[in-house]
Amino acid sequence: MRLITQDSIIYLAKKYKTPLYIYDFDGIKDRVSEFKQAFKARKSLLCYALKANSNLSLLSFLAKLDCGADCVSINEVKRALLAGIPKYKIIYSGVGKNDDDIKEALDSDILFINIESKMELLRVEYIAKMMNKCARIGIRVNPDVDAKTHPYISTGLKENKFGVDMDSAKAMYIYANNSKYLNPIALHFHIGSQLLDSTPIMQSMEKVVDLVFGLLALKIDLKFIDIGGGIGIRYENEKTIDLYSYAQGILKALNGLDLSIIVEPGRYIVGNNGILVSKVIYEKYNKDKRFCIVDAAMNDLLRPSLYNAKHGIRHISMNNEIVEIPPLLKDKNDFIDKADIVGPICESGDYLAKNIALPPTKSGDLIVIESAGAYGFSMSSNYNSRTKCAEVALSGGKDRLICKRESFEDLIANEKPYLGE
Repeated sequence: MRLITQDSIIYLAKKYKTPLYIYDFDGIKDRVSEFKQAFKARKSLLCYALKANSNLSLLSFLAKLDCGADCVSINEVKRALLAGIPKYKIIYSGVGKNDDDIKEALDSDILFINIESKMELLRVEYIAKMMNKCARIGIRVNPDVDAKTHPYISTGLKENKFGVDMDSAKAMYIYANNSKYLNPIALHFHIGSQLLDSTPIMQSMEKVVDLVFGLLALKIDLKFIDIGGGIGIRYENEKTIDLYSYAQGILKALNGLDLSIIVEPGRYIVGNNGILVSKVIYEKYNKDKRFCIVDAAMNDLLRPSLYNAKHGIRHISMNNEIVEIPPLLKDKNDFIDKADIVGPICESGDYLAKNIALPPTKSGDLIVIESAGAYGFSMSSNYNSRTKCAEVALSGGKDRLICKRESFEDLIANEKPYLGE
């Protein structure tokens, strides 16, 4: 992981204002190379998971690195195509595809659609028949394995909404193989996100490989095994999965199978290569509780509020101006070394960090939230009518705006024409 320098952060914060997302495209390129190197012993395709960060300039950059796309909405499919990712490298997954989504995916002639249920299989077949097409599909298998991650991002247990059980999957493959309008070419599984232990992945592989051998024995000609993503990153002091060992485990499990591997990393590619820069508005105390109030909020980075996620924090002192506080307003307590970093939103759950060691801050200082490249901007909102922040890319020592800061006029553009009706 490369560290975006303090000088760069100060310069970019002044140039583009705050809050501000900054992404290191050189670091992203390194991560892609690591993944490709790990799986070079077999035919493989890296399909970047757009849900982590779907900025068009980022997708265009990844397209030039020969990446495909893992999409979970039809608009993500459109983004991938617009950014120049070839249709034959795009996969469309997700549990709630409606008829229009399916039609558009089939019209776009992408690599395949991952099927999440028996009813979806029948719906895709019906629509393909109406369009006189043969739909290339994969089926998402739920191996019922505990991913040992946050329950909100666990996807491989039977109580999760994703995929189908092994027996159902086998029946669905047999049905699809006998259909004129379905072509089952892939098997997919994905057990969760931010995985720090490869054991559950290997347990899932064992189950899935047994199913694959059974399907091949039935003359179902699979071409791809889509092993999903989910490899975790270091936010604090986590011990992460060794990528080479992970890849070797996958390759060993697939010994004897002539299938191309599809991997779907998202967080691993962009997570550590992005930061959110915010500016200190001021500090306040409630008795012995200290708050550092900044201009970024839960609408900019939801992970701490939603998952109780913890990010590394950097404080950058910007000026030495001392504000004199009248004696009547001075706090009676001494300086407290720990603080909550909170935003302006009208929610007690609006925080970016809780009870962390933080030196004294002044208005105008910068607070940098590390490892915010994944599930940051892509999960942002306009809550409290706040506008979304700008995004900037760093590459080869040069900065480039890749998403302008939203204005109030942008915020109301879809509503204003109907005002007063």
